[in-house]
Amino acid sequence: MPSRTDELEHFRTAIDLRVVAADLGYTVNRKRSSRGSTCMDHPNGDRVLVALGDNGHFVYCSVRDPGDTGSVIDFWQRRRSGRLGEVRKALRAFADSASVGEPATSMVPASSALPPLVPVERDILNVQARYETFGPLPFPHDFLCEDRGLPAELLALSVFANRLRVDGRGNAIFPHYGPEGLCGWEARGPGFTSFARGGRKGLWCSAPAEGDDRLVIAESGIDALSYAAVRGAACARFVSFAGGLNPGQPELLVRAMDRMPAESRIIAAVDNDDAGDRFVDQLAELVDGLDRDDLAFLEDRPGERTCDWNDALRSGSGSPQLHRGGRPEPA
Repeated sequence: MPSRTDELEHFRTAIDLRVVAADLGYTVNRKRSSRGSTCMDHPNGDRVLVALGDNGHFVYCSVRDPGDTGSVIDFWQRRRSGRLGEVRKALRAFADSASVGEPATSMVPASSALPPLVPVERDILNVQARYETFGPLPFPHDFLCEDRGLPAELLALSVFANRLRVDGRGNAIFPHYGPEGLCGWEARGPGFTSFARGGRKGLWCSAPAEGDDRLVIAESGIDALSYAAVRGAACARFVSFAGGLNPGQPELLVRAMDRMPAESRIIAAVDNDDAGDRFVDQLAELVDGLDRDDLAFLEDRPGERTCDWNDALRSGSGSPQLHRGGRPEPA
C-alpha cells in the first residue's frame, strides 16, 4: 500500500484536474483556452485556468482570486473543504478511473477527450490568469490615441481589437504569445513601460486574415500600429518582439514568416538606429534560413535617424529608408 506522500504525489500527476473541475460543475471555455491552459467556468462566476506544470503536476489558478491556486488537492479542498483524509478518500475515485482510462462519473468526459496540454511554468499560468482580469481596450484610448497619435478607427479594426486590452490603471496591454499560448504582455501608458512580472517575451501579433501578403515586424506594439497607420493595414500581419530578441523569439519569428502565403513580403519596420541596423541583419538571416525563394525581404524604416515609426506618425513623416530585394515599395 503506498504511503500518504506517495498517494498525494500520484493524485497530482495522474488525475487530470479538468475532470475533477467538470465533476464540480465547471465547463470548458474553449474560446479562452490555449495549448498551455484550459479555461473552465462555473455557474457561480468562478473561472479557473488548468495547466500541466513542467514538473508533471496538473495545476490551476483562479482568475477571481489569484491566491486560489495549486494542485488538484488544493482545488478539491477549497471547494469541498474537509480534512486531508477526506480529500484523499474523494480523489481516489478519480485516480482509479484515470488508471483505467475511464471518466470518474457518467457526467464527466474522459480525460482523453479533453485537448492535450503543452507543459507550462507555474509563473506563466499565473500570468495567464492575471491577463483574464483585463478588460477590452476602449476606443478611443487616451494614451494610444491622444499621446501616441494612433487613430481610434485603426485600433478598432478586427485584426487589432482582439489583440489589445487595458489593465485596471488604464494602461494599454499588448499580449505576447509563445508555443504554450499567452506567455506575457507589454504594458504601455504615459511615461510607463513594463513587461508582465513572471512572464516571458514571445510575439505580439495581429489576427491573420485571408489575402495577407505582408508580414510587418516591429520592435514594439505601438511601432507596429504606427506603421499600420502610416502604410496601411490591408493585407498585412503585424508582429512585435518588445525590444532585444531573447533566445526563443527567433524561432517564433521564423514560424510567423513560414506561415505567410507564397510571394509574400517580410518587412523589417524597426527603428532607424544602431539597434535597428542589427535587427535588420538578424531578420535577413532568418529569412535566408527559410529556403523560400518566394519570400521577399524588405527594410522599411523612418527616414530620420534615431526615429521609430511612432515618431514618424506623429511628425507626419514616413518616407522609406532602404529596401532589400523584392518589390521596391512595401506599402
